[in-house]
Order: sequence, then structure tokens, then C-alpha cells
Amino acid sequence: MVQSSITKDGFSLFTVIMMLMFFKGVMASMAGPAPNYDMQRVLAARSPREASLMSATVNVVLYFPRYMLVVGLTVLALGPLRETLQGMWSTAAQGSGQPDFEQILPVVIQSSIIPVGLTGLLLAGLLAAFMSTFAATVNAGPAYIVNDIYKRFINPTASNKLQIRMSYATSVLVVAVGIVFGFLTESITNVTLWIVGGLYGGYVAANLLKWHWWRFNGFGFFYGMIIGTLGALVVPPIVEHFWPGTNTLYAFPSIFLFSVLGCFLGTLLSKPEDEEILKDFYMTVRPWGFWKPILEKIKAENPGFEPDTGCGRHWFNVTVGIIWQVTLVTLPVYIVIQNPRGIVGTLAILVATTLILKKSWFDHLPSDK
Repeated sequence: MVQSSITKDGFSLFTVIMMLMFFKGVMASMAGPAPNYDMQRVLAARSPREASLMSATVNVVLYFPRYMLVVGLTVLALGPLRETLQGMWSTAAQGSGQPDFEQILPVVIQSSIIPVGLTGLLLAGLLAAFMSTFAATVNAGPAYIVNDIYKRFINPTASNKLQIRMSYATSVLVVAVGIVFGFLTESITNVTLWIVGGLYGGYVAANLLKWHWWRFNGFGFFYGMIIGTLGALVVPPIVEHFWPGTNTLYAFPSIFLFSVLGCFLGTLLSKPEDEEILKDFYMTVRPWGFWKPILEKIKAENPGFEPDTGCGRHWFNVTVGIIWQVTLVTLPVYIVIQNPRGIVGTLAILVATTLILKKSWFDHLPSDK
């Protein structure tokens, strides 16, 4: 009975997660690089061509070892350690009704199946993954607080020395707040689900509209983020109150709609941005979307200006790129579970999509010269 319930809930949750991953990938790509380590890598590139190649290389370097590790741990959990975990899940189900899946990794690491040397290597890899994200967040957080809040609204004439000192203090504060939240967090899974299903739904609309709608402005961004974030804090408890046991991910659509509403209200109830700023932005970036009024004014001043006409080819590359990225996830899975047919089929798709992207994407990248 417990196993049947786990299987049913797991399948339903898997479906929701896969749908969110798809929409997250599409909307996040349309919103440009996120203001975290992705943005840091893009800004570190010397040219748009290098930034594009960096993004592709990161997928190859990141996906393959990550999913080999994940699937390897999963195979151990479902194979030699299955009885141990099932006993833990049964006990958890009798107590709280929810199996504690977070115990899988500790049980695998503590078991005698993995040799001592590999256990150390595994722990080092997990710590390295944590530190890379931690360091990028600590580097980015003070920059937002000092540049976007303190310097802009509190002390616009702050000296470089003062800004550096503020950055040090802010870094310590960000780390301290993170440690406090760490001690208060009882379940990593629940926090992750809230970030994906709640917080992500609260900020994705504002980040997407800033590139694709000429009328969108700072007020729309601010109120879209504020209302979306408040929705991420308020909606999940309401859903849990009226529908106990409902996963946080199911709150994503309503939170997303709240954020969209905040974006439109904040934008339409405030003045548009200065036309010169919008024209300069469009001529520099040449974004897709609803920019016709700005494009017409640019063409009136500069008849020779041409917008980006490769939208269709870009969408084709995105579609092929999604398939290409999926093969980078499935190939290590088939390798770990030793499925020859899956390995051959995935490799064939990987080679085919790589050749297509070579002709349709790589050969069209701007030159560094």
C-alpha cells in the first residue's frame, strides 16, 4: 500500500516537475541570463560569440557528470540498498505519511558499497558543487544591494572606498542570513519545491517582459516582482490549508498570474520610459517581441536600420537545442544502467542534433573580429 502510494505520488510529481522544467527552460531563455552566476559568466566573456560558446560548453561539462552521479546514487538506492530504504520509508509513512527521500544520499554515502576513496571523492564533488553556487551568490548579493539600493537611493555620491567597505559588510550579512535560514530549514525538498513552484513563478514574468515589450518599465518590474514574491509567500500556505497534502509546485500557475498582473498594473499606471533610452536599447540589443512603435521611430530617423530577422531560425535552433540537451541528460543515464540500445539511440540523436546546430547555429555566430 505504501509502495503504491509512493509510486502514484511520485509519477504525478514527476509529471509536474517535467512540465515546470520545460516552461522554466523556455521562459528563462527568453528572459536572458539570470542575475547570478549565469550573468557573471556572460559578462566575463570577451564577445557575444564567446558568450554563446560558453553557454553551450557549460551544458556539456555540467550535465554529463551531474546525471552520472545522480543516476549512480539512484541505482544504488533502488538496488543493493533498496530494503534498507524501504524500511525507512515504511517507518516514515507510518509516522508522518511522507517518506523522507532526503535520506537516500546519506544512506548511500554511509553504506559499505562505495569504497572509502570514492566516498571521499563523492563528498569532495558535492562540496565543490555547493561552494561554486555559494561563492557566486555571495559575490552577486552585495553587488545588488550596494549598487542597486545603497548607491542609487541612499548615497549616490558614495566613494569607491565606502562602497568596498559596504560590500564587505553586506557579504557578511548575506552569509549570516543564509546560515540562519539553514538552521531554520527542516526539509531541503520543501524549500526546493517552494523555490521552483513558488518563488520562480513570482519573478519569471518580470524578467521575461523586460526584453519583449517596449512599454514595460521599472515600475512594472518592481510591482511584478513584489506581487509575485508575496504570492509565493501567501499562496502555498492557502493551498495547503484548503487542500492538505497538495504539493507546492501546483501553486505555480496562480503565483505566475499574480506576477503578470503586477507587471501590467505597474507598467500601465505609470509613465513610459524615455524614448531615447528605448531606442538606444533596441538598436543595441535588437530584441524580439512587441517593439513596433520604437522600431518605426528608429527607421524614421535611420532608414537603413534593420531589425533581427532571424527569429524563425533562432526558434528552430531552440527546438533542436532542447532535444540536444535532453540527450546530454539521458546518455549518462543509459550508460550507468548499461542499456546498449538506449546508448546507441541517444548517441545517434546527439550526433544528428550536433550537426544540425553546427550548420544552423554555430556557423551563424558573429565573428570576434
